[in-house]
Amino acid sequence: MKSIVIVGFGGFGREVDWLSRECGRAVLGFLDDNVPPGKKGNYTILGGLDAWSDYPDTEFVVAIGNPRVRKKIVEKLASQGVTDFATLIHPSVKMDESVDVGKGTMICAGSIATVDIVIGDHVILNLNVTVGHDDRIHDFVTVAPMVALSGNVILEDGVEVGTGAAIRQGITMACGSMLGMGGVQTKDSEANTIYIGSPAKPFKPLPEFI
Repeated sequence: MKSIVIVGFGGFGREVDWLSRECGRAVLGFLDDNVPPGKKGNYTILGGLDAWSDYPDTEFVVAIGNPRVRKKIVEKLASQGVTDFATLIHPSVKMDESVDVGKGTMICAGSIATVDIVIGDHVILNLNVTVGHDDRIHDFVTVAPMVALSGNVILEDGVEVGTGAAIRQGITMACGSMLGMGGVQTKDSEANTIYIGSPAKPFKPLPEFI
């Protein structure tokens, strides 16, 4: 099994270091353009993003919570020839064999995905997320801890769902939209828009997710 190189030395990156090791994967270190190479406590900064080519026999995972930033970094790596992205699913996760999980996706400890679910590429499902039957989670979605997704929910590309939020059955969150922390989404969202509150209402626009 190949070793892991983590892109992004932020808080979530360090959590992905733990996730990787919990999955039985060796972590060589981190790539981050904003942190000098060297040891940082128990962690090793290998260099900036362009140093990826020094690690040809590894798998990469982009541990950056912001969907727009994560997509740009994945596209940059892919344009330079990176094809091996790790899929990490914590051993405590419970999910049926009918759940389809894409490449580069991270599913953190305590999460549950029931049946007939599709989870796309480079998705983050953080701690203790519940995903209901027939949900469709598209690419580059970020779901924060303790989120509850009811059945038949669709999260289109680049959607972000804040900590402790809930989404009603059958709801579609359009591309690039966001539900704020603790929000309750009871109606379909507009694209590239932040929603807050319970029931959630539009708050302000976001940059287009491209």
